[in-house]
Amino acid sequence: MKELRGALIGCGFFAVNQLHGWKDVPGVAIVSLCDRNPERLKLVGEQFGITARYNDAREMLAAERPDFVDIATTVESHRALVELAASLRIPVICQKPFARTLGDAKAMVEACGQAQVPLMVHENFRWQSPILKVKRAIDEGLIGKPFWGRVSFRSAYDVFSGQPYLAEGERFIVEDLGIHALDVARFLLGDAQDVSARIARVNPKIKGEDVATALLNHGNDVASVVDCSYATLLETEPFPETLIEIDGSEGTIRLNRGYELVVTSRKGTRREDVSPALLPWASRPWHNIQESVLLIQRHWADCLRAGREPDTSGRDNLQTLALVEAVYASARTGGTVSVPGLLR
Repeated sequence: MKELRGALIGCGFFAVNQLHGWKDVPGVAIVSLCDRNPERLKLVGEQFGITARYNDAREMLAAERPDFVDIATTVESHRALVELAASLRIPVICQKPFARTLGDAKAMVEACGQAQVPLMVHENFRWQSPILKVKRAIDEGLIGKPFWGRVSFRSAYDVFSGQPYLAEGERFIVEDLGIHALDVARFLLGDAQDVSARIARVNPKIKGEDVATALLNHGNDVASVVDCSYATLLETEPFPETLIEIDGSEGTIRLNRGYELVVTSRKGTRREDVSPALLPWASRPWHNIQESVLLIQRHWADCLRAGREPDTSGRDNLQTLALVEAVYASARTGGTVSVPGLLR
């Protein structure tokens, strides 16, 4: 197995999970880091024993010539960094949200396509092992043909203490969290044709919306509801669990609180504990997301070696970004928004 040498740009809040994940992917090593904050760069470099450290991404990529680059910065820098990697013909992973606008996303996909450079978006929710088991149950035909679904993430968890910038953006929950739930709905039920949505801000201390509800029409008589909230105070805090309901012609699937998978068919009901693994470097309650980081990064390494397009490629992620834009457009106008229309 050829060792893949990677470089990582951005040493912030979530990048530490990615670096832990890379250490667990066989045959992969992160050999260099880049961050504009020298203290953060030094701290993370020492934590992971990475001595090649840079303040300038172009300098790092030109000097190190890695087999791939992992971009873990905020969305404003994504287009420039992805296009830089494409210009140097370096395969690239980019953190979500992939781009601020669909126009930027299309340009990034085009740049990598012209350079024949693999491009994957770090859209990790669909890689959570409980959600993968929901998908497997659907694909195995245990409930017949799905016709309705719900992807729900409702919480009052204080995400702002660890990521204070989330309180400052004009957009919040749809762009930061709803993007994951919308992608899961696509993953389970297929691309959506149109969307009707409503959003609201309950917390007066933030600028963006913290509640969103969307009705997706997937075509072929299949519909789903995607609902997200950071304003829902419950007796037991469920963060960061995503709850899923799927109804099919021959039965139902429920991913319940506490990672309980319940599959009911005409043969009866099966219950299964699908709790994610608690990796040595992970911590509760984040362990489901941390495990998904490892799984998506392992997928990237496998695809890179095989010359195969990743499941969450830049091209694929255009559909998820279009859903995000459709939710905001529908909430703004009060109408139903065509998703293919946004992609033209």
